[in-house]
Amino acid sequence: MSTAADSERVADLARQVLADHDPKSVPIPDYLGACYDAGLAWVHFPEGQGGLGVSRGLQAVADGILQGAGGPVPLSLNPMGYGMAAPTIREHAQSDDLKKSWLRPLATTEDIWCQLFSEPGAGSDLAGLATSAVVDGDDWVINGQKVWTSLAHRARWGLLLARSNPDVPKHKGLTYFVVDMHGPGVETRPLRQLTGQAEFNEVYFTDARIPDAHRLGAVGNGWGVAMTTLMNERSALGGSGSRRGAGTISDAVALWAARPELRTPVLRDQLTQLWLRSEAQRLTAERSRATAGVGGPGPEGSIGKLVGAELNQHIYQWCMDLLGPEGILYHNYNLLDERDSEADWRGPVQQRFLRSRANTIEGGTSDVMRNILGERVLGLPGDLRADAGMPWKEIPRG
Repeated sequence: MSTAADSERVADLARQVLADHDPKSVPIPDYLGACYDAGLAWVHFPEGQGGLGVSRGLQAVADGILQGAGGPVPLSLNPMGYGMAAPTIREHAQSDDLKKSWLRPLATTEDIWCQLFSEPGAGSDLAGLATSAVVDGDDWVINGQKVWTSLAHRARWGLLLARSNPDVPKHKGLTYFVVDMHGPGVETRPLRQLTGQAEFNEVYFTDARIPDAHRLGAVGNGWGVAMTTLMNERSALGGSGSRRGAGTISDAVALWAARPELRTPVLRDQLTQLWLRSEAQRLTAERSRATAGVGGPGPEGSIGKLVGAELNQHIYQWCMDLLGPEGILYHNYNLLDERDSEADWRGPVQQRFLRSRANTIEGGTSDVMRNILGERVLGLPGDLRADAGMPWKEIPRG
């Protein structure tokens, strides 16, 4: 639990960072580097690794001061890095030196990260993945294909889950690695979305080599390491802005304010209900952070992910209802180049509506989230699994 002294220390450090590194004039990597060095990147991490060793709930204190002064939201700049890679590295990397070598350039966003989990034959059933990892001396040789890998085309490093032992049940034969996305044998191919963007990718591994030092966790314990990543991913995806009215709902409110000629009493009532739901989600997330210790989130993080994904879709559907026929006009379907740093990647509200269709799939489908909550939070009986205890290589695959 946090103390008043811890809270004041965090606040003082945030104000000192702002005094020395004005985010409105200092380059983003320099500013975020100062935040990392002050222990404000992830306040619950150990000192020297971007943290202060205090309650994770105090991150809201730091973020409120830093972002209130115009500082960027790091999660939006390096989402897989901040939300998933950092906590996984912190908990499972083999040495403190390795942790520091990865964490600081991740925190400054100089190194973008991606997550290499899903495969064409292993989406919701992640443990059924087939990408192979074969030990060869001090290296591992990787062969296989990943898909729906967000930001792989920009990433310097990737979190990779691969099968190191096909002779044991599927959850037990997995090992987890950090892979160099610029290394030999790694090929990234873009996948176009209905928005016109290509933030998703296919990634092919052909005899790609990873040093054993870049293995996270023990051989065969990849599933346990992956749970660290997934729980943090769902917590990050389900989190809403720390300020009242922040997040997706701010888009709907701004559109309502900008288009008075389209207002109706029914739409106003619907917007009010969406605002209340967004505020309830924000306060629930704040309560969860405030009561958290220095460890990672549990399965309860799936609540925010489930609610947030479906709420985002409802909010942008409301925006389309407000716009009426104008909502079908999408002027920017021009195969946008995400490498253009000047592009507004959220685009017009029509683009955000299209992008929100993925919210209930990415990071675990809503059906998977409901299973997790039912089994691990409510204690309900689990689904029947016909392949339980069966060696992976014997499981029928279509």
